[in-house]
Amino acid sequence: MSARTLTSILGNSQRLDGGAMFGNAPKVMWERWIAPDDQNRIPLACRCLLIRDAGRTILLETGIGAFFEPALRARYGVVEDDHVLVRSLAAVGVSPQDVDVVVLSHLHFDHAGGALTTWRDGEAPALVFPRARWVVGAEAWARALRPHPRDRASFIPALPPLLEASGRLEKVTGERSVTLGDGFTFHRSHGHTPGLLLTEVAMPDGPVLFAADLIPGRAWVHLPITMGYDRYAELLIDEKTALLADLLGRDGRLFFTHDPEIALGTLARDERGRFHTVDEHATIADLAA
Repeated sequence: MSARTLTSILGNSQRLDGGAMFGNAPKVMWERWIAPDDQNRIPLACRCLLIRDAGRTILLETGIGAFFEPALRARYGVVEDDHVLVRSLAAVGVSPQDVDVVVLSHLHFDHAGGALTTWRDGEAPALVFPRARWVVGAEAWARALRPHPRDRASFIPALPPLLEASGRLEKVTGERSVTLGDGFTFHRSHGHTPGLLLTEVAMPDGPVLFAADLIPGRAWVHLPITMGYDRYAELLIDEKTALLADLLGRDGRLFFTHDPEIALGTLARDERGRFHTVDEHATIADLAA
């Protein structure tokens, strides 16, 4: 096995309104990409990336998890009531105690909720990964502490105090993390939420970008496609254009957290200049090259 390997790990899945997920794209267009149910909801993964790196176990994101009480679980379309991420990690031989580092692109509940234990009536939530160091962008952290009314419901008030109290929190301000070290570079985006942290993982045959909510799935690789949840759609498109052009020149690949079918795709551009992905994989296991 290589010194660094990548494995896709599924967390709890969701069903959310397709119109909200595709912003101003008409339904006649987006329903060809992801079919909605009778409530206009589309299936979405909450996929995480497990990295085994020279003896360390690193997890990029935690998905939505199972921290919601039943009424909110139904409201936000969370399908399973158990903590799927913990179950998926166990299937590849990783326990919560084995995880050394967790990187959160931002603190919206569908990306950070899996950091918390499963909801139990009358029990306070706790952190799932008892040894992990937590890496969060400083701007994303500030947004979670002082959210705007438009996105206040997207955050988990109980989570920041738990992360701070752990004594193992790094708030990143630059392109690198002291915790992660070499081989990991951060890009930032502000179109979806302030300080969205996009982790680029160096690999022998080209970088892998954890695309987070800048590009939640392969349909959103198309430049004009944004989400209704994005704070500044035009800024996001500009950020996406620049980052994809950079990655294309470096044989970059995209890891999708929310795509219901595809975990990884290699970035390409067609004869009309449109970005898309090729060599797509539904899962990856111990990807080394």
